[in-house]
Amino acid sequence: MGYVIAFSNHKGGVGKTTSVVNVGAALSNKQKKVLLIDMDPQANLTQSLGINKPEYTIYEALKGEEELFPIEITETMYLVASTLDLSGAEIELSSEAGREYILDELIEPHREKYDYILIDCPPSLGLLTINALTTADELYIPLQPHYLAIKGLTKIIEVKNKIKKRLNKKLEITGVIVTQFDRRKILHRDVNETINTYFQEKVFETKIRDNIALAEAPSAGFDIFRYAPKCNGAMDYMKLAGEIIERH
Repeated sequence: MGYVIAFSNHKGGVGKTTSVVNVGAALSNKQKKVLLIDMDPQANLTQSLGINKPEYTIYEALKGEEELFPIEITETMYLVASTLDLSGAEIELSSEAGREYILDELIEPHREKYDYILIDCPPSLGLLTINALTTADELYIPLQPHYLAIKGLTKIIEVKNKIKKRLNKKLEITGVIVTQFDRRKILHRDVNETINTYFQEKVFETKIRDNIALAEAPSAGFDIFRYAPKCNGAMDYMKLAGEIIERH
């Protein structure tokens, strides 16, 4: 049965979608079968993989109009696309019985088909994120090495604790990914030390270095391995995928 991992941080610009795309691609390159699910109405994950007008999206599935429909990106990586229409889902689903478990029910038939199911959560803590955390086995938090990024963590930890208590007993924060890291900057080294002190063994040893190719790849519709396979970003995400597999 595949591991379901939600990537969440309600602060934008921390490399959350970049990490979902490239962790997924790296795991795929390591012969793991991967499903990526875009739960963000901004559809950045979908667009990052070159899908601009998907026929089926997570929106129709959540509303019960369609089954979950993965799009093949490569032989071992698939995507459930998102759409701007998803922004209305929180209101439309608010009166549904068991609304927190809709995604869990959709994913259940697919768990056996994939080694990893990675969910890109929206940068908010509403019903879409709650659905993702209710179905996830693990929660990964991408973090920039900035003090303001650390200060915003209290809320996501609070929400995780409530969901663990009321909706998903197995949910744990099992991974913290430091992104956009520049070892030459004292601030980055200091904040990284603070992150390590707080999260300890949950912090991945691999740091994702600040790398322009990671910012460029989405505009080409490619993950980093198909865009610039020899750059620092590709090396870092491949190393990170190795750590993830080792932990499991």
